[in-house]
Amino acid sequence: MHFKLLVVFVEDSKTDAVMKAAREAGATGATVINNARGEGVNKTKTFFGLTLETQRDVVLFIVEEHLSRKILETISEVAELDEQPGRGMAIQIDVEDAVGISHQVATLANIVEDEL
Repeated sequence: MHFKLLVVFVEDSKTDAVMKAAREAGATGATVINNARGEGVNKTKTFFGLTLETQRDVVLFIVEEHLSRKILETISEVAELDEQPGRGMAIQIDVEDAVGISHQVATLANIVEDEL
């Protein structure tokens, strides 16, 4: 079984909705890193040196490769990533090897078999 790592940078107000939608699309779990910040093409506005942007979370999903595109598209839709600049982004990276997920393989085998 091969896996992909989905790295999602999203407004913290959207994190729970993203995790729920990803689970419904086939993800079996996630890790959330709170209070990330970044800067896009346009520099963020400040008020007396304080940024006026919302907080971001980084959500990490290790998903089976056959489900990854569907999950990625679902995340994009729920988080409204393409609606306007600054909403966040999601990327997909090949996972060469992983440990600690063997308990998920049996569950994923049935799900992937149904998808194919």
